[in-house]
Amino acid sequence: MDSICQTPDMEKGALDLDLSVGYALKRAAVALRAAMDRELRAVGLSVPQYACLRLLAHGTGLSGSELARGAFVTRQSMHVLLRGLQDRGLLARAAAAPRGRALPVALTEAGRDVLTRADEIVAGVERRMTSVLSEGARHRLLADLAACVDALGGPGPDD
Repeated sequence: MDSICQTPDMEKGALDLDLSVGYALKRAAVALRAAMDRELRAVGLSVPQYACLRLLAHGTGLSGSELARGAFVTRQSMHVLLRGLQDRGLLARAAAAPRGRALPVALTEAGRDVLTRADEIVAGVERRMTSVLSEGARHRLLADLAACVDALGGPGPDD
C-alpha cells in the first residue's frame, strides 16, 4: 500500500511532504483560516466577510469583482456575502450607480465598529501564530513569503 508520506527510498521525483514548502504553507494557511474563523464567530463574521470589510475600509470604489479577488471568493459568493453584510447593517449600497452597473459599497458605522473588533481578533490570532518566532524571524518570514509570491508572479499587496 502506498503512503502519501513517502520514505527516503521513495521513487525519484516523488514529493516528500515533510520537505515540501508548498505543503507546509497549505497546512499553515488551513490552520490560520480555522483559527480565524473560530475566533471571528465572536463578532458574527467568517474570514471572507472579514476580508470584505477590511478591503472596503482600505479602498473606496471597489467593484464586486475586485472585492471577490481580494477576499479569495467567486463573484457569485461575493454577491451573497455583500447581501448578508448589507442585511446586517454593516455596509450600505448606493441606490444608483454613478457609472456602469456596479453599485458603490461603503461601510456603515456599525460595520466600522465590527471591523475594529475583528481587526483586534485577527491580530491576536496572528500574534499567537507567530509567538514562537523572534521578531527578526517574523520579519524574515514576511520577506521570504513575499519573495515566494514574486517568484511565482503572483499578486502584490495592492492587487
